Amino acid sequence: MNESASPVCYAAEGEMFACAAPTRFAVDQYRKDFPILAQSINGHPLAYLDNGASAQKPRMVIEAMTRFMENDYANIHRGVYQLSQKATDKYEAVRGIVRRFINAEYEDEIVFTHGATESINLVAQTWGRKFLNSGDEIIITALEHHANIVPWQMLREQIGIVLKIAPITPQGEVRVEDIKALITPRTKLIGFAHVSNVLGTILPVADICAIARASNIVTLVDGCQGICHLPVDVRALGCDFYVFSGHKLYGPNGIGILYGRRDILASMPPYQGGGDMIESVTFEKTTYKEAPHRFEAGTPPITETIGLGAAIEYVSTIGMARIARHEDEILVYASEKLSAIDGLKIIGTAPHKSGIVSFTMKDAHPHDIGTILDKCGVAIRAGHHCAQPLMEHLGLAATARASFGLYTMREDIDALVVGLEKVREIFG
Repeated sequence: MNESASPVCYAAEGEMFACAAPTRFAVDQYRKDFPILAQSINGHPLAYLDNGASAQKPRMVIEAMTRFMENDYANIHRGVYQLSQKATDKYEAVRGIVRRFINAEYEDEIVFTHGATESINLVAQTWGRKFLNSGDEIIITALEHHANIVPWQMLREQIGIVLKIAPITPQGEVRVEDIKALITPRTKLIGFAHVSNVLGTILPVADICAIARASNIVTLVDGCQGICHLPVDVRALGCDFYVFSGHKLYGPNGIGILYGRRDILASMPPYQGGGDMIESVTFEKTTYKEAPHRFEAGTPPITETIGLGAAIEYVSTIGMARIARHEDEILVYASEKLSAIDGLKIIGTAPHKSGIVSFTMKDAHPHDIGTILDKCGVAIRAGHHCAQPLMEHLGLAATARASFGLYTMREDIDALVVGLEKVREIFG
Protein backbone atom coordinates (compact mmCIF):
# COMPACT_ATOMS: atom_id res chain seq x y z
CA MET A 1 0.00 0.00 0.00
CA ASN A 2 1.57 3.28 -1.06
CA GLU A 3 1.32 6.33 1.11
CA SER A 4 0.84 9.89 -0.06
CA ALA A 5 3.87 11.57 -1.55
CA SER A 6 3.31 14.62 0.64
CA PRO A 7 5.83 15.02 3.49
CA VAL A 8 3.25 16.81 5.65
CA CYS A 9 1.68 14.87 8.51
CA TYR A 10 -1.47 15.75 10.41
CA ALA A 11 -1.88 15.41 14.13
CA ALA A 12 -5.15 15.15 16.02
CA GLU A 13 -7.54 18.02 15.35
CA GLY A 14 -5.85 18.79 12.03
CA GLU A 15 -2.79 20.55 13.41
CA MET A 16 0.26 20.06 11.17
CA PHE A 17 3.61 18.86 12.41
CA ALA A 18 6.85 18.13 10.62
CA CYS A 19 7.78 14.57 9.77
CA ALA A 20 10.12 12.70 7.53
CA ALA A 21 9.22 12.14 3.89
CA PRO A 22 6.89 9.15 3.85
CA THR A 23 7.90 5.74 2.66
CA ARG A 24 5.78 2.72 1.88
CA PHE A 25 4.06 1.37 4.98
CA ALA A 26 5.26 -2.21 5.00
CA VAL A 27 2.19 -3.72 6.63
CA ASP A 28 3.02 -7.21 5.33
CA GLN A 29 6.40 -7.02 7.03
CA TYR A 30 5.03 -5.63 10.28
CA ARG A 31 2.45 -8.39 10.45
CA LYS A 32 5.28 -10.92 10.64
CA ASP A 33 6.28 -9.33 13.95
CA PHE A 34 2.99 -10.56 15.50
CA PRO A 35 3.06 -14.37 15.84
CA ILE A 36 -0.65 -14.68 16.66
CA LEU A 37 -1.69 -13.25 13.30
CA ALA A 38 -0.26 -16.26 11.43
CA GLN A 39 -3.00 -18.59 12.63
CA SER A 40 -6.29 -19.58 11.02
CA ILE A 41 -9.70 -19.42 12.69
CA ASN A 42 -12.38 -21.83 11.48
CA GLY A 43 -10.33 -22.49 8.36
CA HIS A 44 -9.86 -18.82 7.49
CA PRO A 45 -6.87 -16.49 7.99
CA LEU A 46 -7.36 -14.52 11.19
CA ALA A 47 -8.63 -11.00 10.55
CA TYR A 48 -8.19 -9.42 13.97
CA LEU A 49 -10.38 -6.30 14.18
CA ASP A 50 -10.81 -5.90 17.95
CA ASN A 51 -7.83 -3.67 18.63
CA GLY A 52 -10.01 -1.16 20.47
CA ALA A 53 -10.41 -3.76 23.21
CA SER A 54 -6.83 -5.01 23.20
CA ALA A 55 -4.08 -5.05 20.59
CA GLN A 56 -1.89 -8.03 19.78
CA LYS A 57 1.73 -8.21 20.93
CA PRO A 58 4.79 -8.10 18.68
CA ARG A 59 7.57 -10.60 19.13
CA MET A 60 9.79 -7.78 20.42
CA VAL A 61 7.51 -7.35 23.45
CA ILE A 62 7.14 -11.07 24.07
CA GLU A 63 10.89 -11.61 23.90
CA ALA A 64 11.70 -8.58 26.06
CA MET A 65 9.46 -9.88 28.84
CA THR A 66 10.77 -13.43 28.52
CA ARG A 67 14.39 -12.25 28.47
CA PHE A 68 13.80 -10.14 31.57
CA MET A 69 12.24 -13.04 33.47
CA GLU A 70 14.98 -15.43 32.38
CA ASN A 71 17.94 -13.16 33.10
CA ASP A 72 17.13 -10.03 35.08
CA TYR A 73 14.09 -10.55 37.29
CA ALA A 74 14.19 -9.47 40.93
CA ASN A 75 12.10 -7.22 43.10
CA ILE A 76 12.98 -3.58 42.65
CA HIS A 77 13.90 -0.57 44.80
CA ARG A 78 14.64 -2.83 47.77
CA GLY A 79 17.62 -5.05 47.14
CA VAL A 80 21.30 -4.12 47.49
CA TYR A 81 22.34 -7.13 45.42
CA GLN A 82 23.30 -6.79 41.77
CA LEU A 83 20.26 -8.51 40.25
CA SER A 84 17.85 -6.23 42.10
CA GLN A 85 19.84 -3.17 41.08
CA LYS A 86 19.79 -4.26 37.43
CA ALA A 87 16.04 -4.92 37.52
CA THR A 88 15.47 -1.52 39.14
CA ASP A 89 17.49 0.23 36.46
CA LYS A 90 15.56 -1.48 33.66
CA TYR A 91 12.23 -0.72 35.32
CA GLU A 92 13.01 2.95 35.91
CA ALA A 93 14.38 3.32 32.38
CA VAL A 94 10.83 2.73 31.12
CA ARG A 95 9.74 5.90 32.91
CA GLY A 96 12.09 7.79 30.64
CA ILE A 97 10.82 5.92 27.57
CA VAL A 98 7.25 6.95 28.40
CA ARG A 99 8.28 10.54 29.11
CA ARG A 100 9.88 10.88 25.71
CA PHE A 101 7.01 9.12 23.95
CA ILE A 102 4.38 11.59 25.18
CA ASN A 103 6.81 14.54 25.47
CA ALA A 104 6.28 15.09 29.19
CA GLU A 105 8.72 17.56 30.70
CA TYR A 106 9.91 15.46 33.64
CA GLU A 107 10.26 11.75 34.37
CA ASP A 108 8.61 12.22 37.77
CA GLU A 109 5.41 13.18 35.94
CA ILE A 110 5.04 9.52 34.89
CA VAL A 111 3.19 7.29 37.36
CA PHE A 112 3.00 3.54 36.75
CA THR A 113 -0.46 2.07 37.45
CA HIS A 114 -2.23 -1.15 36.56
CA GLY A 115 -4.17 0.50 33.74
CA ALA A 116 -6.10 3.58 32.71
CA THR A 117 -8.99 2.63 34.97
CA GLU A 118 -6.76 2.71 38.03
CA SER A 119 -5.19 5.95 36.80
CA ILE A 120 -8.57 7.70 36.70
CA ASN A 121 -9.59 6.27 40.06
CA LEU A 122 -6.28 7.47 41.50
CA VAL A 123 -7.00 11.04 40.40
CA ALA A 124 -10.58 10.90 41.67
CA GLN A 125 -9.63 9.55 45.07
CA THR A 126 -6.54 11.67 45.68
CA TRP A 127 -6.86 14.97 43.84
CA GLY A 128 -10.65 14.83 43.97
CA ARG A 129 -10.98 14.03 47.67
CA LYS A 130 -8.43 16.68 48.60
CA PHE A 131 -9.46 19.60 46.41
CA LEU A 132 -13.20 19.19 45.77
CA ASN A 133 -16.09 20.07 48.03
CA SER A 134 -19.81 19.46 47.95
CA GLY A 135 -21.32 21.41 45.07
CA ASP A 136 -18.13 21.58 43.01
CA GLU A 137 -18.59 20.49 39.41
CA ILE A 138 -16.94 18.02 37.05
CA ILE A 139 -17.75 18.00 33.33
CA ILE A 140 -17.49 14.83 31.25
CA THR A 141 -18.94 14.08 27.82
CA ALA A 142 -21.78 11.87 26.64
CA LEU A 143 -19.42 9.51 24.82
CA GLU A 144 -17.21 8.46 27.74
CA HIS A 145 -16.14 4.93 28.63
CA HIS A 146 -17.41 3.68 31.99
CA ALA A 147 -13.90 4.13 33.39
CA ASN A 148 -14.32 7.89 33.00
CA ILE A 149 -17.85 7.91 34.40
CA VAL A 150 -18.07 5.58 37.39
CA PRO A 151 -15.11 6.99 39.42
CA TRP A 152 -16.70 10.45 39.30
CA GLN A 153 -20.09 9.02 40.28
CA MET A 154 -18.42 7.34 43.24
CA LEU A 155 -16.84 10.66 44.18
CA ARG A 156 -20.27 12.29 43.89
CA GLU A 157 -21.65 9.78 46.38
CA GLN A 158 -18.73 10.37 48.73
CA ILE A 159 -18.54 14.17 48.84
CA GLY A 160 -21.51 15.52 46.90
CA ILE A 161 -19.93 16.90 43.74
CA VAL A 162 -22.06 17.73 40.70
CA LEU A 163 -21.48 15.77 37.48
CA LYS A 164 -22.35 17.59 34.25
CA ILE A 165 -22.57 15.91 30.85
CA ALA A 166 -21.50 17.69 27.66
CA PRO A 167 -23.70 16.63 24.71
CA ILE A 168 -22.60 15.21 21.39
CA THR A 169 -23.86 16.11 17.93
CA PRO A 170 -25.81 13.64 15.75
CA GLN A 171 -22.50 12.90 13.97
CA GLY A 172 -20.84 12.03 17.28
CA GLU A 173 -18.76 15.17 17.77
CA VAL A 174 -18.04 17.03 20.99
CA ARG A 175 -18.16 20.78 20.43
CA VAL A 176 -15.99 23.10 22.47
CA GLU A 177 -18.80 25.64 22.74
CA ASP A 178 -21.07 23.04 24.37
CA ILE A 179 -18.47 22.34 27.02
CA LYS A 180 -17.84 26.04 27.51
CA ALA A 181 -21.57 26.60 28.08
CA LEU A 182 -21.47 24.22 31.08
CA ILE A 183 -18.59 25.95 32.85
CA THR A 184 -19.40 27.90 36.00
CA PRO A 185 -17.24 29.24 38.85
CA ARG A 186 -17.78 25.86 40.58
CA THR A 187 -16.31 23.83 37.69
CA LYS A 188 -13.07 22.19 38.86
CA LEU A 189 -12.28 19.46 36.32
CA ILE A 190 -13.13 18.48 32.74
CA GLY A 191 -12.55 14.81 31.93
CA PHE A 192 -12.89 13.51 28.38
CA ALA A 193 -11.69 10.91 25.90
CA HIS A 194 -9.02 11.69 23.33
CA VAL A 195 -10.74 9.29 20.92
CA SER A 196 -14.15 7.69 21.47
CA ASN A 197 -13.88 3.93 21.87
CA VAL A 198 -17.29 3.50 20.20
CA LEU A 199 -17.54 6.22 17.57
CA GLY A 200 -13.87 6.77 16.74
CA THR A 201 -14.39 10.53 17.13
CA ILE A 202 -11.21 12.53 17.77
CA LEU A 203 -12.03 15.18 20.32
CA PRO A 204 -10.58 18.73 20.11
CA VAL A 205 -8.27 18.12 23.05
CA ALA A 206 -6.06 21.20 22.77
CA ASP A 207 -9.05 23.52 22.40
CA ILE A 208 -10.86 22.02 25.39
CA CYS A 209 -7.71 22.25 27.50
CA ALA A 210 -7.23 25.88 26.46
CA ILE A 211 -10.68 26.97 27.64
CA ALA A 212 -10.21 25.00 30.85
CA ARG A 213 -6.83 26.55 31.54
CA ALA A 214 -8.29 30.04 31.02
CA SER A 215 -10.67 29.34 33.91
CA ASN A 216 -8.14 27.49 36.12
CA ILE A 217 -9.93 24.20 35.54
CA VAL A 218 -7.97 20.92 35.66
CA THR A 219 -8.21 18.59 32.64
CA LEU A 220 -7.98 14.81 32.48
CA VAL A 221 -7.74 13.08 29.10
CA ASP A 222 -8.59 9.40 28.73
CA GLY A 223 -5.99 8.52 26.11
CA CYS A 224 -6.63 4.79 25.79
CA GLN A 225 -7.75 5.07 22.17
CA GLY A 226 -5.61 8.09 21.36
CA ILE A 227 -2.21 6.77 22.38
CA CYS A 228 -2.35 3.81 19.97
CA HIS A 229 -3.61 5.71 16.91
CA LEU A 230 -2.10 9.22 17.10
CA PRO A 231 1.12 11.00 18.03
CA VAL A 232 0.63 12.37 21.55
CA ASP A 233 2.39 15.43 22.95
CA VAL A 234 0.98 16.25 26.37
CA ARG A 235 2.66 19.64 26.50
CA ALA A 236 1.23 20.66 23.13
CA LEU A 237 -2.21 19.39 24.15
CA GLY A 238 -1.97 21.36 27.39
CA CYS A 239 -3.65 18.73 29.58
CA ASP A 240 -3.03 18.30 33.29
CA PHE A 241 -3.57 14.52 33.35
CA TYR A 242 -3.32 11.98 30.51
CA VAL A 243 -4.00 8.28 31.11
CA PHE A 244 -3.61 5.16 29.02
CA SER A 245 -3.25 1.37 29.23
CA GLY A 246 -0.37 -0.69 27.88
CA HIS A 247 -2.43 -3.48 26.37
CA LYS A 248 -4.03 -1.25 23.73
CA LEU A 249 -0.55 -0.03 22.71
CA TYR A 250 0.72 -3.50 21.70
CA GLY A 251 2.05 -4.06 25.22
CA PRO A 252 0.91 -6.37 28.03
CA ASN A 253 -2.13 -5.96 30.21
CA GLY A 254 -1.76 -5.03 33.88
CA ILE A 255 0.31 -1.90 33.26
CA GLY A 256 -0.90 1.63 32.65
CA ILE A 257 0.27 5.20 32.83
CA LEU A 258 -0.90 8.29 34.64
CA TYR A 259 0.79 11.42 33.36
CA GLY A 260 0.28 14.32 35.72
CA ARG A 261 1.82 17.76 35.76
CA ARG A 262 4.60 17.86 38.33
CA ASP A 263 3.08 20.59 40.49
CA ILE A 264 -0.29 18.85 40.62
CA LEU A 265 1.15 15.43 41.49
CA ALA A 266 3.21 17.04 44.25
CA SER A 267 0.01 18.38 45.83
CA MET A 268 -1.80 15.03 45.85
CA PRO A 269 -1.87 12.59 48.81
CA PRO A 270 -1.07 8.89 48.32
CA TYR A 271 -3.63 6.64 46.71
CA GLN A 272 -2.80 3.40 48.54
CA GLY A 273 -0.59 2.62 51.53
CA GLY A 274 2.03 -0.08 51.67
CA GLY A 275 5.61 -0.89 50.87
CA ASP A 276 7.89 1.22 48.67
CA MET A 277 5.79 4.41 48.79
CA ILE A 278 7.06 5.44 52.23
CA GLU A 279 10.04 7.31 53.63
CA SER A 280 9.55 6.08 57.19
CA VAL A 281 6.93 4.24 59.21
CA THR A 282 6.27 4.18 62.95
CA PHE A 283 3.09 3.22 64.75
CA GLU A 284 2.55 6.90 65.39
CA LYS A 285 3.23 8.35 61.94
CA THR A 286 4.19 7.57 58.36
CA THR A 287 5.91 9.90 55.94
CA TYR A 288 5.72 9.38 52.19
CA LYS A 289 8.02 9.56 49.20
CA GLU A 290 7.68 12.29 46.62
CA ALA A 291 5.71 11.71 43.42
CA PRO A 292 5.60 9.49 41.46
CA HIS A 293 6.72 6.82 43.96
CA ARG A 294 4.17 7.82 46.61
CA PHE A 295 1.49 6.55 44.19
CA GLU A 296 3.15 3.18 43.53
CA ALA A 297 2.53 1.13 46.64
CA GLY A 298 3.58 -2.51 46.80
CA THR A 299 5.41 -4.66 44.30
CA PRO A 300 4.55 -3.25 40.88
CA PRO A 301 3.99 -5.15 37.62
CA ILE A 302 7.71 -5.23 36.91
CA THR A 303 7.77 -7.57 33.93
CA GLU A 304 4.74 -5.87 32.38
CA THR A 305 6.47 -2.51 32.71
CA ILE A 306 9.43 -3.89 30.77
CA GLY A 307 6.95 -5.08 28.13
CA LEU A 308 5.38 -1.64 27.88
CA GLY A 309 8.79 -0.09 27.32
CA ALA A 310 9.45 -2.56 24.51
CA ALA A 311 6.05 -1.83 22.95
CA ILE A 312 6.71 1.91 22.93
CA GLU A 313 10.12 1.38 21.38
CA TYR A 314 8.51 -0.83 18.73
CA VAL A 315 5.88 1.69 17.63
CA SER A 316 8.39 4.53 17.92
CA THR A 317 10.68 2.76 15.47
CA ILE A 318 7.84 2.57 12.97
CA GLY A 319 6.66 6.10 13.78
CA MET A 320 3.28 7.05 15.22
CA ALA A 321 2.65 9.52 12.39
CA ARG A 322 3.16 6.75 9.84
CA ILE A 323 0.90 4.39 11.80
CA ALA A 324 -1.76 7.10 11.93
CA ARG A 325 -1.64 7.63 8.17
CA HIS A 326 -1.88 3.90 7.51
CA GLU A 327 -4.86 3.50 9.83
CA ASP A 328 -6.54 6.54 8.27
CA GLU A 329 -6.30 4.81 4.89
CA ILE A 330 -7.79 1.64 6.35
CA LEU A 331 -10.57 3.69 7.98
CA VAL A 332 -11.47 5.33 4.66
CA TYR A 333 -11.41 1.99 2.86
CA ALA A 334 -13.52 0.28 5.53
CA SER A 335 -16.05 3.11 5.67
CA GLU A 336 -16.52 3.00 1.91
CA LYS A 337 -16.89 -0.77 1.82
CA LEU A 338 -19.29 -0.97 4.77
CA SER A 339 -21.42 1.91 3.51
CA ALA A 340 -22.11 -0.08 0.36
CA ILE A 341 -23.68 -2.99 2.28
CA ASP A 342 -27.46 -2.92 2.15
CA GLY A 343 -29.04 -2.51 5.57
CA LEU A 344 -25.81 -1.55 7.33
CA LYS A 345 -25.60 1.75 9.22
CA ILE A 346 -22.35 3.25 10.47
CA ILE A 347 -22.72 4.78 13.92
CA GLY A 348 -20.57 7.89 14.32
CA THR A 349 -19.78 9.99 11.27
CA ALA A 350 -17.68 12.80 12.69
CA PRO A 351 -15.25 14.25 10.12
CA HIS A 352 -12.29 13.67 12.46
CA LYS A 353 -12.13 9.96 13.30
CA SER A 354 -9.47 7.40 14.04
CA GLY A 355 -9.24 3.64 13.82
CA ILE A 356 -12.79 2.59 14.77
CA VAL A 357 -16.03 1.86 12.90
CA SER A 358 -19.18 0.91 14.82
CA PHE A 359 -22.22 -0.24 12.94
CA THR A 360 -25.60 -1.95 13.08
CA MET A 361 -27.37 -4.14 10.52
CA LYS A 362 -31.06 -4.39 9.84
CA ASP A 363 -32.72 -7.28 11.71
CA ALA A 364 -29.36 -8.66 12.94
CA HIS A 365 -28.28 -8.34 16.56
CA PRO A 366 -24.63 -7.33 16.99
CA HIS A 367 -23.93 -10.56 18.89
CA ASP A 368 -25.25 -12.58 15.95
CA ILE A 369 -23.08 -10.48 13.63
CA GLY A 370 -20.02 -11.22 15.77
CA THR A 371 -20.79 -14.94 15.89
CA ILE A 372 -21.21 -15.27 12.14
CA LEU A 373 -18.07 -13.24 11.48
CA ASP A 374 -16.11 -15.52 13.81
CA LYS A 375 -17.07 -18.46 11.59
CA CYS A 376 -15.39 -16.48 8.79
CA GLY A 377 -12.19 -15.91 10.80
CA VAL A 378 -13.04 -12.27 11.57
CA ALA A 379 -12.75 -11.03 15.17
CA ILE A 380 -14.80 -7.95 16.05
CA ARG A 381 -16.41 -6.67 19.23
CA ALA A 382 -20.17 -6.70 19.79
CA GLY A 383 -21.92 -5.08 22.75
CA HIS A 384 -22.16 -1.78 24.54
CA HIS A 385 -18.36 -1.37 24.66
CA CYS A 386 -18.44 -0.18 28.29
CA ALA A 387 -20.32 2.91 27.16
CA GLN A 388 -23.92 2.24 28.16
CA PRO A 389 -24.90 5.92 28.59
CA LEU A 390 -23.75 6.59 25.02
CA MET A 391 -25.76 3.61 23.78
CA GLU A 392 -28.83 4.91 25.58
CA HIS A 393 -28.29 8.32 23.97
CA LEU A 394 -28.08 6.65 20.56
CA GLY A 395 -31.16 4.56 21.23
CA LEU A 396 -29.23 1.33 20.81
CA ALA A 397 -28.61 -1.67 23.02
CA ALA A 398 -25.35 -2.54 21.27
CA THR A 399 -23.30 -2.14 18.13
CA ALA A 400 -20.80 -4.22 16.23
CA ARG A 401 -17.36 -2.60 16.20
CA ALA A 402 -14.35 -3.09 13.96
CA SER A 403 -11.20 -1.41 15.26
CA PHE A 404 -7.88 -1.25 13.51
CA GLY A 405 -4.19 -1.49 14.29
CA LEU A 406 -0.89 -1.00 12.55
CA TYR A 407 -1.11 -4.54 11.14
CA THR A 408 -4.62 -4.16 9.69
CA MET A 409 -4.71 -4.81 5.92
CA ARG A 410 -7.29 -4.14 3.25
CA GLU A 411 -7.62 -7.91 3.04
CA ASP A 412 -8.90 -7.89 6.63
CA ILE A 413 -11.60 -5.42 5.61
CA ASP A 414 -12.43 -7.53 2.57
CA ALA A 415 -12.88 -10.54 4.85
CA LEU A 416 -15.12 -8.45 7.08
CA VAL A 417 -17.26 -7.46 4.11
CA VAL A 418 -17.58 -11.08 2.93
CA GLY A 419 -18.70 -12.08 6.42
CA LEU A 420 -21.20 -9.24 6.63
CA GLU A 421 -22.70 -10.28 3.31
CA LYS A 422 -23.32 -13.69 4.88
CA VAL A 423 -25.02 -11.94 7.79
CA ARG A 424 -27.21 -10.03 5.33
CA GLU A 425 -28.11 -13.24 3.50
CA ILE A 426 -29.07 -15.02 6.72
CA PHE A 427 -31.13 -12.17 8.16
CA GLY A 428 -32.56 -10.94 4.89
